[in-house]
Amino acid sequence: MTAAGIKPAATWTSLGGRRRPPGTWAIVRTALLIGSGLMSVTPIIWIGIGSFKTLTQLLGQPLSLPTSLSFANYTGGFEQFDFLTYFRNSLIVTVCATLLTLALSATAGYALAKYNFRGRNVLFIVVLATIMIPVQVILVPIYQVVVDLHLVNSLLGLIIPPAATPTGVFLMRQYFLSVPDELIEAARIDGSGEFRTFIRVVLPNGKPALIVLAIISVGWRWNDFIWPLIVAQSPNVYTLPVALGLLSGEQAVPYNFILAMVFASMIPVLIMFLFLQRHIVRGIAMTGLK
Repeated sequence: MTAAGIKPAATWTSLGGRRRPPGTWAIVRTALLIGSGLMSVTPIIWIGIGSFKTLTQLLGQPLSLPTSLSFANYTGGFEQFDFLTYFRNSLIVTVCATLLTLALSATAGYALAKYNFRGRNVLFIVVLATIMIPVQVILVPIYQVVVDLHLVNSLLGLIIPPAATPTGVFLMRQYFLSVPDELIEAARIDGSGEFRTFIRVVLPNGKPALIVLAIISVGWRWNDFIWPLIVAQSPNVYTLPVALGLLSGEQAVPYNFILAMVFASMIPVLIMFLFLQRHIVRGIAMTGLK
């Protein structure tokens, strides 16, 4: 019994100081987490292993290990597949679209969180409601706008339309609500203008949410297939997902080359996620995104 009269939770047994065995729910929870983790990484591991197999081994024994470690699929894939051009297009689209998404989401989220104007709550509800609209429903009107702006078959047509996302606005708005109003008022009293206050005070405090949104946006843009497939009409504008989807021979599909190129295209995103995964957990926890 402690001084406050409350007995602490028993985590140690009185015999030998050993821990109590975990309960049934703890075992089930651990098993579910391990199982879901294995289900998530199994396709990536299979693609990595399959990228070193010959086409005969891949079709005949898809679950077996390669007989030898050969990079023939990668060299052959790079010879038949203009990987560098498609990689460059994907990189340009991903980086530019992510920067534009951060700028639009941060400014809109800040306005909805810190400015009091008529219809603010209604506007925020409308933004949230657009999350429930499937992308396929609005593809035709968005494409018509792109046609009217003469952005078809251009990188700008791939970058600009998907940049404004309601998820990004919601994420930044929720985080900016936690920024103290006194901090912003102090900057204004010191003579800082609205734009300078936003750049020098608000954005540095919103770094965790910005990192999370950047990671989510990179994943979206890098793996996007439907919109680039519609807008890009020539190979020099194709991104990696579109080019990989259209990679096939006249007689047979070179699955071994496709797996090698797919695994090569996954490496940048995997590296980024491994280095920034702690920011994802922290940012989502602080913004309240479930």
